[in-house]
Amino acid sequence: MMSYFGLIMATVIKYKKDAGVGTLISMMLPYSAFFLIAWIALFCIWVFVLGLPVGPGAPTFYPVP
Repeated sequence: MMSYFGLIMATVIKYKKDAGVGTLISMMLPYSAFFLIAWIALFCIWVFVLGLPVGPGAPTFYPVP
């Protein structure tokens, strides 16, 4: 889990008294799915469209030995 989970949970409970961990997860799931799709799209654009390297000295494809 992330380090700010307790802080986020306290903020949610402040505004919705009966909130629990499941409520927080169900509220954040659409945002998490959106960020997953956005970062995968950004990675594909970075590597396959722009042809930029993933990192210093890191090839995108490894040859089969």
